[in-house]
Amino acid sequence: MAKKSPHVSETPATQWLRRHGVPFSEHVYDYVEHGGTAESARQLGVPEHQVVKTLVMQDERAQPLIVLMHGDAQVSTKNLARQIGAKSVEPCKPEVAQRHSGYLVGGTSPFGTKKAMPVYVEETVLALPSICINGGRRGFLVGVDPRMLVDLLGAKAVNCAL
Repeated sequence: MAKKSPHVSETPATQWLRRHGVPFSEHVYDYVEHGGTAESARQLGVPEHQVVKTLVMQDERAQPLIVLMHGDAQVSTKNLARQIGAKSVEPCKPEVAQRHSGYLVGGTSPFGTKKAMPVYVEETVLALPSICINGGRRGFLVGVDPRMLVDLLGAKAVNCAL
């Protein structure tokens, strides 16, 4: 079990991970507005490819979904829509994403979301030995085994990286 960091209190994400018995490491960094995964990777000294961003998107019926993508890659919404049987997929507006996830944009985690949403993960993420993904607060990532995304979140592998 990961040791609790003194400067990060529990989040819905860490509570979810503990409840499901998922081992994780905690990585705190100084959040920089619009710094994204490049900034967190730089501060933590990890490859940006290993930092996975959590994107809240929606289909043409405004049904929300989560896409987990390498920090250094973009999502092809066309490829994603085709693979999940949607007509189109687009990012949610920040306030809509916040309403669905319960997290502030920049601190969105796929764990412990307010609303249950389908989760899709770029298939190459699953090949990494470990990933850093948001722990439910700006400036806070957790390190986990990417296979748990499929095993516990039910994430479906897709090929949608640009």
